[in-house]
Order: sequence, then C-alpha cells, then structure tokens
Amino acid sequence: MTGRADDLVISVMTEDEVHLAVDWAAREGWNPGLADADAFRATDPNGFLIGRVDGVPVAVISAVAYRGGLSFVGLYIVDPEWRGRGYGWALWSAALEQVSGIVGLDGVVEQQANYARSGFVLAHRNIRFGGVPRGAEHEEVDLLGIDDLSAVEDVDAACFGARRPEFLRRWLEIPGGCAAGMRSGTGLSGYGVIRPAWQGMKVGPLFADDVDTARAILGRLVAHAGEGIPVYLDVPEPHGDGVSLALEQGLIPVFETARMYRGGSLALPLERVFGITTFELG
Repeated sequence: MTGRADDLVISVMTEDEVHLAVDWAAREGWNPGLADADAFRATDPNGFLIGRVDGVPVAVISAVAYRGGLSFVGLYIVDPEWRGRGYGWALWSAALEQVSGIVGLDGVVEQQANYARSGFVLAHRNIRFGGVPRGAEHEEVDLLGIDDLSAVEDVDAACFGARRPEFLRRWLEIPGGCAAGMRSGTGLSGYGVIRPAWQGMKVGPLFADDVDTARAILGRLVAHAGEGIPVYLDVPEPHGDGVSLALEQGLIPVFETARMYRGGSLALPLERVFGITTFELG
C-alpha cells in the first residue's frame, strides 16, 4: 500500500525499516525485544508503514492483520523533530484504511484520548511490572520449540483471540530467548516466552489455566534470565492473580497502557492471561 498526504510519502517498510521502527520504540522507552523486528515483520509483511519527507523517515506505524478478522495497531511513532506537522495523523489514517474487523491497540497514556476520537473504546489497562525477580520452583516445566508449535498455537489462539503461526514459529525460537510450558494430556495447560530486551529481559506471553501453572512457568523463564537480571511482565490490570503473581516475584509497576478496540469487543479469557505478548502486536 502506498499513498501521499501533502509532502508525506507513505510506503510499506522494508526489512531494515522494521528494525528502524523497533529502534525508535526503544528510544521512546518502550523497551522492545532485541530480536522483535524479524518476528514482527513475518507476521504480516504488508502491515508496517513508514512515512518520509524528501526521503527522510519521519513516522512509522504497524497495522498487522491476523487470521479471523482481528488486526492490531502499534509502533506508532513520529520522530520528535517532525512532530506537530500532521504527519502522524496522515500515517495513522493510512494505517486504519488497511485494517478491518476488530482492531486493537495498546495505547500509551498521552494518546488514549486521540484513539478514542478514532472510535477506539477502552477495554482494560495493562500494567508493566519490572525488577529483579525472586524466582520460583519449576520442576514440572518443559522447554518448548518448533516441534511444539501446534500445541502452543492452540493455547495461544484461545488466549490471544486469533491464530498467528507465522509469528509463533519465530517467537518460540527467538534468539537468546526461552519458551517453556506445562503439559496436560496431549496439549499444554500453559506456556510462556522470555527474550532479551534493550533493558533486561521481557516475558510475553504468559498464558496459563491457573496461577499455579503460571507461577511454575514464570519460574522457569526467570531461571533462564539469570540471577540479578531485570525482568518485565505486562499484566492485564483486571486479572488479580496476574497482578499478585508479578508482585509476588518482587516486580513493581513501571509503565501502563490501555487496551482499546474498534469495530467490536474481543472477549478474551483474561483469567488465563498472566502476561500479554507485546504492546506492539497484541
């Protein structure tokens, strides 16, 4: 998709430009994963847009379409030197033109009113917890890899709201990361992933049938991070057990977003969502 608004030229990002967008997210203090860009782009290569003025990148956004009519908007950043000139709005409008059905986003505090004016409705807050975790027992937890994709996808789709195999193929084996889960019969009762970030390591997702399962998986992921390494976990604020688990690990609130939807609501089982995957792709 390409377009033009005044002197802003909009096009689909190249692979290198997706890396640039993630670098900008790091500059904004969002602390993305070091290897997020490749997994993000594989999910929907046409879902990442960049705006340029005279060939200079000035704004980025993602509008990723998943299977089953769900899309997610994120990575919405205007370079600080180019703000206040309408470029962000032009790129935002172009992104919304290419998504349909239910569209979600995790909005930072200062932008939530603007998202509401575009028809997005608050679903719940997300709280990012961070700090050096205390650790926990994890004897029954197994490491997961690409051979477990089918079982992981079943758990993931139930908790995320759509199937995303292209993303999970890379997420389960993200460089420097670790995927772990607990088996139940022929499937999984929960799974989680931890990966290196610009600061410390980030857990996401952490999906589980109950708090004991989540605690065990989180303990295995924290062990992968290593002693003294800060860990970050993004928890839906209405999920009391999820908040309690983060606090139990010694993590404290450091950031928040608002999960918002346009075009309908998404009835997720938040009681199973102990950590969302990313603020950028949902």
